[in-house]
Amino acid sequence: MLDRSLLRNFDYLLMVAVLLLCAIGIGMVYSATISTVDLSDYWERQLFFMLVGLVVMLIVAFFDYRHLELLAQPAYLGLLGSLLAVFAFGAVQGGSQRWISVAGTLVQPTEAGKFLLIIFFAWYLSRFQEQLQRFGYLLVALVLLAFPLAFVYLQPDLGMTITFAFIGGILILVSGIRLWHVGILIGTGLSALPFLAGTLQGYMVERLEIFLDPSSNPDASFNVSQALISIGNGGLLGQGWGHGSQNQLHFLRVRHTDFIFSVISEELGFVGTVLILLLLFFVVWRLVRIADKAQDQFGRLITMGVAALIFFQTFINVGMNLSIVPVTGMTLPFISYGGSSLISMMLAIGLAQSVVMRHRKMDFQ
Repeated sequence: MLDRSLLRNFDYLLMVAVLLLCAIGIGMVYSATISTVDLSDYWERQLFFMLVGLVVMLIVAFFDYRHLELLAQPAYLGLLGSLLAVFAFGAVQGGSQRWISVAGTLVQPTEAGKFLLIIFFAWYLSRFQEQLQRFGYLLVALVLLAFPLAFVYLQPDLGMTITFAFIGGILILVSGIRLWHVGILIGTGLSALPFLAGTLQGYMVERLEIFLDPSSNPDASFNVSQALISIGNGGLLGQGWGHGSQNQLHFLRVRHTDFIFSVISEELGFVGTVLILLLLFFVVWRLVRIADKAQDQFGRLITMGVAALIFFQTFINVGMNLSIVPVTGMTLPFISYGGSSLISMMLAIGLAQSVVMRHRKMDFQ
């Protein structure tokens, strides 16, 4: 039986902001693909993904998030199992083995893995909240984080490895560890950099070289250069929706996914871009606000994990379009084309809604 009293605490402003971003995404995917025959129906697919994501969000919102504590350990094992399955029989594309074929559709386990990681670490860090003052419990958390990081890094997928590390790191930092523990974490991370530098795959080194010196490989840096041209073309108010020259003349590649921010900048200009970024940061702010209102540490950490994920993906995607960070292939939340990405993001918002709907003290029904 649906408890209608829960709707009083539902964050409608958060849902409206998310739906606005999804609608903008559908519009920009349409603009980015309508002149390409093979991609001309992608906006319809994105609309379908949004509707499915909305249903998923509402279902998850009415599910009591506290029951997820019982699934935290299976979630972690499921994450490791899916990553091992990728090694065993995963599909290889572009030199990376990141996908599993499910009924003929390629699925990237790391998309769902981000949320499995959030659920598990929210459980572990809340379950042992008091004991985290002892370094041993923190060390266990770092070891548990290291396993999925290693598996993802070996696919190889540097962008997702950094994403997992960022999520885990933020959850550990906000869980209440001591300051000297933070110092040890920073020191360990810095000391590991030389080792990691020696294990970088060829494509990773190439992207870093292009970032540091675009002229070293003009062909490989072509899309970044076109992205910067697109952003510059936009000016204050943009060239108009569907009228971006770099977009419509196909100078800008992967314009419906990784580089959709450049399409937005060219067609909607500085004003449109700022409004969209404000919407994204409004979503992050509402999530942090929900975390502050959460009735327990588990709910607080779940919501902080979701906020960290959306903030990080936004920063990296915008940064690589502006050429202030290396290209990583990370999508712009709620806007870039992709069913797995959009539906998983909507699921994450549903988790946050579940937390805020139950932020007042209550017993399990």
